[in-house]
Amino acid sequence: MKQRNLFAALLAATLCAAPLSGAYADKRHAAADTVKVTGEIIDSWCYLTEIMYPLGTAHHQCAVWCAAGGIPVGILSDDGTPYILLSFQGNGQSVADPALLDLQTHHVVLEGKAFERDGMHYLVADRLVEDHGIVNMTDEDYGIQPFGE
Repeated sequence: MKQRNLFAALLAATLCAAPLSGAYADKRHAAADTVKVTGEIIDSWCYLTEIMYPLGTAHHQCAVWCAAGGIPVGILSDDGTPYILLSFQGNGQSVADPALLDLQTHHVVLEGKAFERDGMHYLVADRLVEDHGIVNMTDEDYGIQPFGE
């Protein structure tokens, strides 16, 4: 819970710095190690605030709407580490990137540069290595939230 509180507090700062974050990441991009992160593409707002169940099919439509509306897209790695995506496959704008909208709630493998600052984890995702689609099927347990098909 402590990690989520810190992550939530710093998310506000991330939102304010979003226009600069891509340039900052590009500047440090060459110095970072290339990593592969495996996990679920997440709606960072619902994940951090726990306003509703934030994963899998139960949350798919909301995650698409949040990303399209400007909420930063993230990836929750299989080891439980949440990352904010600063850019995806060379597009400097991770907010409302159509490619990321199509990946909401998908389990993926991303390759790129990882950064950590003040307890926050960021990823400049250079390449989508694998897309397993939506594998976290949660409708039966949680229902489709909200306004699902």
